[in-house]
Amino acid sequence: MTVLRPVRAGNAFEETVERLLQAIKLGVVAPGAKLPPERELAVQLGISRVTLREAIRALQEAGYLDVRRGRYGGAFVTYVPPQPGTGDLRRVVADMGTADLTDALTFRMAVECGAAAVLAASDLTDEQRAVLRRRLADLDEARVEDYRRLDTAFHLSIAELTGSPLLAAACADARLRVSDLLNAIPMLQVNLEHAASQHQAIVAAILAGDPEAARRAVAEHLEGTAALLRAFLS
Repeated sequence: MTVLRPVRAGNAFEETVERLLQAIKLGVVAPGAKLPPERELAVQLGISRVTLREAIRALQEAGYLDVRRGRYGGAFVTYVPPQPGTGDLRRVVADMGTADLTDALTFRMAVECGAAAVLAASDLTDEQRAVLRRRLADLDEARVEDYRRLDTAFHLSIAELTGSPLLAAACADARLRVSDLLNAIPMLQVNLEHAASQHQAIVAAILAGDPEAARRAVAEHLEGTAALLRAFLS
Protein backbone atom coordinates (compact mmCIF):
# COMPACT_ATOMS: atom_id res chain seq x y z
CA MET A 1 0.00 0.00 0.00
CA THR A 2 1.94 2.95 -1.35
CA VAL A 3 -0.17 5.48 0.52
CA LEU A 4 1.22 4.09 3.77
CA ARG A 5 4.70 5.35 3.01
CA PRO A 6 7.23 6.62 5.59
CA VAL A 7 6.47 9.94 7.27
CA ARG A 8 8.83 12.78 8.12
CA ALA A 9 10.15 12.82 11.66
CA GLY A 10 9.33 16.47 12.34
CA ASN A 11 5.57 16.01 11.94
CA ALA A 12 5.30 12.30 12.70
CA PHE A 13 1.93 12.33 14.46
CA GLU A 14 0.19 14.66 11.99
CA GLU A 15 1.55 12.86 8.94
CA THR A 16 0.68 9.46 10.38
CA VAL A 17 -2.91 10.59 10.80
CA GLU A 18 -2.82 11.92 7.23
CA ARG A 19 -1.45 8.65 5.80
CA LEU A 20 -3.97 6.50 7.66
CA LEU A 21 -6.85 8.78 6.74
CA GLN A 22 -5.76 8.72 3.11
CA ALA A 23 -5.77 4.90 3.12
CA ILE A 24 -9.22 4.88 4.73
CA LYS A 25 -10.86 7.50 2.49
CA LEU A 26 -9.41 6.02 -0.69
CA GLY A 27 -10.71 2.60 0.32
CA VAL A 28 -7.22 1.08 0.30
CA VAL A 29 -8.40 -0.49 3.54
CA ALA A 30 -12.07 -1.30 2.93
CA PRO A 31 -14.91 -0.52 5.35
CA GLY A 32 -15.00 -3.24 7.98
CA ALA A 33 -11.46 -4.38 7.19
CA LYS A 34 -8.55 -4.25 9.61
CA LEU A 35 -5.43 -2.11 9.32
CA PRO A 36 -2.15 -4.04 9.04
CA PRO A 37 -0.72 -5.29 12.37
CA GLU A 38 0.72 -2.55 14.57
CA ARG A 39 4.31 -3.80 14.36
CA GLU A 40 4.17 -4.05 10.56
CA LEU A 41 2.44 -0.69 10.13
CA ALA A 42 4.94 1.13 12.36
CA VAL A 43 7.82 -0.21 10.27
CA GLN A 44 6.05 0.69 7.01
CA LEU A 45 5.43 4.26 8.18
CA GLY A 46 8.88 4.58 9.78
CA ILE A 47 7.50 5.64 13.16
CA SER A 48 7.41 4.42 16.74
CA ARG A 49 4.52 2.28 17.91
CA VAL A 50 3.71 4.99 20.45
CA THR A 51 3.16 7.53 17.65
CA LEU A 52 1.10 4.99 15.70
CA ARG A 53 -1.13 4.29 18.70
CA GLU A 54 -1.70 8.02 19.22
CA ALA A 55 -2.72 8.43 15.58
CA ILE A 56 -5.05 5.43 15.71
CA ARG A 57 -6.60 6.75 18.91
CA ALA A 58 -7.24 10.12 17.22
CA LEU A 59 -8.95 8.44 14.27
CA GLN A 60 -10.95 6.25 16.62
CA GLU A 61 -12.21 9.34 18.45
CA ALA A 62 -13.06 10.94 15.09
CA GLY A 63 -15.16 7.91 14.12
CA TYR A 64 -12.96 6.45 11.39
CA LEU A 65 -11.69 3.40 13.29
CA ASP A 66 -12.96 0.91 15.86
CA VAL A 67 -10.17 -0.52 18.01
CA ARG A 68 -10.85 -3.99 19.40
CA ARG A 69 -8.70 -5.85 21.88
CA GLY A 70 -7.97 -9.53 22.20
CA ARG A 71 -6.83 -12.33 19.93
CA TYR A 72 -8.93 -11.19 16.98
CA GLY A 73 -8.59 -7.51 17.72
CA GLY A 74 -7.05 -4.66 15.80
CA ALA A 75 -8.03 -1.32 14.28
CA PHE A 76 -11.06 -1.80 12.00
CA VAL A 77 -12.26 0.79 9.49
CA THR A 78 -15.70 2.17 10.29
CA TYR A 79 -15.74 4.98 7.71
CA VAL A 80 -18.20 4.47 4.86
CA PRO A 81 -18.36 7.05 2.03
CA PRO A 82 -21.72 8.85 2.09
CA GLN A 83 -24.30 8.05 -0.55
CA PRO A 84 -24.75 10.79 -3.19
CA GLY A 85 -27.57 13.19 -2.41
CA THR A 86 -29.12 16.24 -4.00
CA GLY A 87 -26.79 19.19 -3.68
CA ASP A 88 -23.82 17.15 -2.39
CA LEU A 89 -21.66 17.84 -5.44
CA ARG A 90 -22.38 21.56 -5.34
CA ARG A 91 -21.52 21.60 -1.65
CA VAL A 92 -18.20 19.85 -2.24
CA VAL A 93 -17.30 22.25 -5.06
CA ALA A 94 -18.34 25.24 -2.95
CA ASP A 95 -16.11 24.04 -0.11
CA MET A 96 -13.28 23.32 -2.52
CA GLY A 97 -13.47 26.43 -4.68
CA THR A 98 -13.65 26.48 -8.47
CA ALA A 99 -9.96 27.28 -8.88
CA ASP A 100 -8.94 24.36 -6.64
CA LEU A 101 -11.30 22.05 -8.53
CA THR A 102 -9.71 22.99 -11.85
CA ASP A 103 -6.24 22.57 -10.36
CA ALA A 104 -7.12 19.15 -8.90
CA LEU A 105 -8.46 17.89 -12.23
CA THR A 106 -5.38 19.21 -14.07
CA PHE A 107 -3.06 17.58 -11.53
CA ARG A 108 -4.87 14.26 -11.84
CA MET A 109 -4.74 14.41 -15.64
CA ALA A 110 -0.99 15.05 -15.61
CA VAL A 111 0.05 12.36 -13.14
CA GLU A 112 -2.31 9.59 -14.26
CA CYS A 113 -1.59 10.07 -17.97
CA GLY A 114 2.10 10.12 -17.15
CA ALA A 115 1.90 6.96 -15.04
CA ALA A 116 0.09 5.04 -17.78
CA ALA A 117 2.63 6.13 -20.40
CA VAL A 118 5.55 5.17 -18.15
CA LEU A 119 4.05 1.75 -17.44
CA ALA A 120 3.29 1.12 -21.11
CA ALA A 121 6.92 1.90 -21.96
CA SER A 122 8.17 -0.58 -19.37
CA ASP A 123 9.20 -4.17 -19.92
CA LEU A 124 6.36 -5.69 -17.94
CA THR A 125 6.75 -8.99 -16.13
CA ASP A 126 4.09 -11.69 -16.24
CA GLU A 127 3.27 -10.85 -12.63
CA GLN A 128 2.75 -7.15 -13.41
CA ARG A 129 0.50 -8.04 -16.32
CA ALA A 130 -1.50 -10.38 -14.10
CA VAL A 131 -1.93 -7.71 -11.42
CA LEU A 132 -3.25 -5.21 -13.95
CA ARG A 133 -5.66 -7.73 -15.46
CA ARG A 134 -6.84 -8.76 -12.00
CA ARG A 135 -7.53 -5.15 -10.96
CA LEU A 136 -9.55 -4.67 -14.13
CA ALA A 137 -11.49 -7.90 -13.58
CA ASP A 138 -12.23 -6.94 -9.97
CA LEU A 139 -13.60 -3.61 -11.15
CA ASP A 140 -15.68 -5.15 -13.95
CA GLU A 141 -17.28 -7.55 -11.44
CA ALA A 142 -17.70 -4.97 -8.65
CA ARG A 143 -20.96 -4.48 -6.81
CA VAL A 144 -22.22 -0.91 -6.83
CA GLU A 145 -21.28 -0.42 -3.17
CA ASP A 146 -17.69 -1.53 -3.88
CA TYR A 147 -17.24 0.27 -7.20
CA ARG A 148 -15.53 3.48 -6.05
CA ARG A 149 -13.04 1.58 -3.88
CA LEU A 150 -12.13 -0.87 -6.64
CA ASP A 151 -11.99 1.93 -9.21
CA THR A 152 -9.46 3.65 -6.96
CA ALA A 153 -7.48 0.41 -6.63
CA PHE A 154 -7.41 0.04 -10.42
CA HIS A 155 -6.18 3.58 -11.05
CA LEU A 156 -3.59 3.48 -8.27
CA SER A 157 -2.27 0.10 -9.42
CA ILE A 158 -1.11 1.65 -12.69
CA ALA A 159 1.14 4.07 -10.83
CA GLU A 160 2.26 1.47 -8.30
CA LEU A 161 3.28 -0.97 -11.04
CA THR A 162 5.72 1.60 -12.45
CA GLY A 163 7.84 0.96 -9.37
CA SER A 164 8.12 4.68 -8.60
CA PRO A 165 7.03 5.48 -5.03
CA LEU A 166 6.98 9.20 -5.85
CA LEU A 167 4.68 8.71 -8.84
CA ALA A 168 2.44 6.34 -6.90
CA ALA A 169 2.20 8.85 -4.04
CA ALA A 170 1.38 11.66 -6.47
CA CYS A 171 -1.43 9.62 -8.05
CA ALA A 172 -2.82 8.74 -4.61
CA ASP A 173 -2.74 12.43 -3.67
CA ALA A 174 -4.46 13.37 -6.93
CA ARG A 175 -7.18 10.79 -6.37
CA LEU A 176 -7.75 11.91 -2.80
CA ARG A 177 -8.26 15.50 -3.97
CA VAL A 178 -11.22 14.43 -6.12
CA SER A 179 -12.56 11.55 -4.02
CA ASP A 180 -15.30 13.61 -2.37
CA LEU A 181 -16.35 14.86 -5.82
CA LEU A 182 -16.51 11.33 -7.22
CA ASN A 183 -18.44 10.09 -4.19
CA ALA A 184 -21.01 12.85 -4.75
CA ILE A 185 -21.79 11.74 -8.33
CA PRO A 186 -24.68 9.25 -8.69
CA MET A 187 -23.53 6.00 -10.31
CA LEU A 188 -25.47 5.68 -13.56
CA GLN A 189 -25.44 2.34 -15.37
CA VAL A 190 -24.70 3.89 -18.77
CA ASN A 191 -21.75 5.76 -17.28
CA LEU A 192 -20.39 2.61 -15.61
CA GLU A 193 -20.59 0.74 -18.93
CA HIS A 194 -18.78 3.59 -20.71
CA ALA A 195 -16.11 3.68 -17.99
CA ALA A 196 -15.66 -0.10 -18.30
CA SER A 197 -14.82 0.17 -22.00
CA GLN A 198 -12.41 3.02 -21.26
CA HIS A 199 -10.68 0.99 -18.53
CA GLN A 200 -10.30 -1.89 -20.96
CA ALA A 201 -8.75 0.46 -23.53
CA ILE A 202 -6.26 1.70 -20.92
CA VAL A 203 -5.19 -1.83 -20.01
CA ALA A 204 -5.00 -2.92 -23.66
CA ALA A 205 -2.70 0.00 -24.52
CA ILE A 206 -0.43 -0.65 -21.55
CA LEU A 207 -0.18 -4.38 -22.25
CA ALA A 208 0.50 -3.63 -25.93
CA GLY A 209 3.43 -1.44 -24.90
CA ASP A 210 2.01 1.69 -26.55
CA PRO A 211 2.72 4.73 -24.31
CA GLU A 212 0.91 7.26 -26.51
CA ALA A 213 -2.22 5.11 -26.77
CA ALA A 214 -2.14 4.58 -23.01
CA ARG A 215 -1.85 8.32 -22.42
CA ARG A 216 -4.75 9.02 -24.80
CA ALA A 217 -6.95 6.34 -23.21
CA VAL A 218 -6.43 7.75 -19.71
CA ALA A 219 -6.98 11.31 -20.95
CA GLU A 220 -10.26 10.32 -22.62
CA HIS A 221 -11.42 8.58 -19.44
CA LEU A 222 -10.55 11.51 -17.16
CA GLU A 223 -12.08 14.02 -19.58
CA GLY A 224 -15.27 11.97 -19.41
CA THR A 225 -15.27 12.19 -15.63
CA ALA A 226 -14.74 15.95 -15.78
CA ALA A 227 -17.60 16.26 -18.28
CA LEU A 228 -19.88 14.31 -15.94
CA LEU A 229 -18.95 16.63 -13.09
CA ARG A 230 -19.78 19.66 -15.22
CA ALA A 231 -23.08 18.09 -16.26
CA PHE A 232 -24.22 17.59 -12.68
CA LEU A 233 -23.11 21.11 -11.77
CA SER A 234 -24.90 22.81 -14.67
